[in-house]
Amino acid sequence: MRFEEFQEFRQRQLGASSSLLDAAETNVYRALAPLRPEPPTDTTTVHRCDLARAWLRRFELPEEWSGHAMICRGVRHGLGVVFPWLRAGQARLWLPSDVYPVYFELARAAGLEPLSYPTLPAPALPPSSADHRAEYLLLANPSKPLGRYLSDAECAAVMSWLRESPTRRLLIDSVYDLGAPFAAGTRRLLDTGRAVLLHSVTKGWLWPRTFGVVLLGPAHADLAEAFRADPPTPAQLMLADRLLTEHADVPRQVGDELTARAGRLFEQLPADVLGAIPPASRTSPGNYFFPVGIPAETLQREYGVLAVPVSVFGRSDWPGSILTSLSDAFTRTPTVTRTH
Repeated sequence: MRFEEFQEFRQRQLGASSSLLDAAETNVYRALAPLRPEPPTDTTTVHRCDLARAWLRRFELPEEWSGHAMICRGVRHGLGVVFPWLRAGQARLWLPSDVYPVYFELARAAGLEPLSYPTLPAPALPPSSADHRAEYLLLANPSKPLGRYLSDAECAAVMSWLRESPTRRLLIDSVYDLGAPFAAGTRRLLDTGRAVLLHSVTKGWLWPRTFGVVLLGPAHADLAEAFRADPPTPAQLMLADRLLTEHADVPRQVGDELTARAGRLFEQLPADVLGAIPPASRTSPGNYFFPVGIPAETLQREYGVLAVPVSVFGRSDWPGSILTSLSDAFTRTPTVTRTH
């Protein structure tokens, strides 16, 4: 079931049954709208180089990397610049099959024919290749809808995958990382010198398609000009400056609210369903996606819980489904706890 089809299905199901627990809202911007900062009303000139340094300082990365920190309009825009570059270099691209269908849409629009690997119920890295083409693996950390950061063992496996060939590189989507600095696993992968990091204000500040940074690795200097030729608007740069300075605490507030909502979801879930969520996903800070090894149809029929089918996130052979903690049912502590 595609995303748009599921949205229609969800509305029909909720309209037909007032007792159904809605654990299938996916729009974080709507759910947390009161936390989103207002745009500035004045007009000031903001330079990309200053924003790059401010971003590096926030995430405790060396300011001398500012020449590699490319200012863009978000992760989608960043990939929209990187993917054509990969196509020109005839690189092989591996995408997670069950994270974000837009990855595939952007890759195909750039003329690539991406390969895929699964992340549910745990990431399974692609096999060794028969040739020595440049090879890029896109991963998200934290990974959605897996709902957690890569483990130490998984990071070690990614680093081992890199070492198998000098032509291998990483693309790391860190948009769901609400903390500063970035997660230890992300920093370990950056330290290999073979990763491109993509980040934006989409989740932490609830401003999608506005501002982001693509931190290039040493092998990607010729990508810089493509980013410099396609910058955000002056209004977007000014908003980004305000978000990073006057609203620096918003990602923490977003994370705290998401953690609170997750707790309210857990309080309302039947014990069998709660027990089927992996502990690492239940305890990951600021997480609002929770994989559960029970099909969505079973959750609705036997437990009265509306979940998101895995197919909404892409192709997957895993039989489980995804719960979310964003609906209005989790905005305050419930008065009734469901038991089955």
